[in-house]
Amino acid sequence: MPRPRMRRRICGMPNFVKFYSNDNSNGTVILLVEEYEVIRLIDYKKLTQEECAKIMSIARTSVQKMYDEARFKLSQVLVEGKTLQINGGDYYICDKSIPCKKQSCNYL
Repeated sequence: MPRPRMRRRICGMPNFVKFYSNDNSNGTVILLVEEYEVIRLIDYKKLTQEECAKIMSIARTSVQKMYDEARFKLSQVLVEGKTLQINGGDYYICDKSIPCKKQSCNYL
């Protein structure tokens, strides 16, 4: 039996959850909220995967898998002109009391 999946800690919900292309007939890509958080922490906040893993309370290997999947989804949006929608996933919102308070919970 597989190990139960850990919920990922995120610092807050995204301000924008849907991005449209000029041609909406190309389909939609669903980016999970925790994949968005990984992109925000690594690419926007310029944190390492290890720092990101600590903030999200998960293993670095989990961060790496989510990061790879999120970047692939973003490339589909850019290359194929698909619509991007951010929703779903298995996460909880940080209560601002543990380590991430100092470096990333000043959301954005």
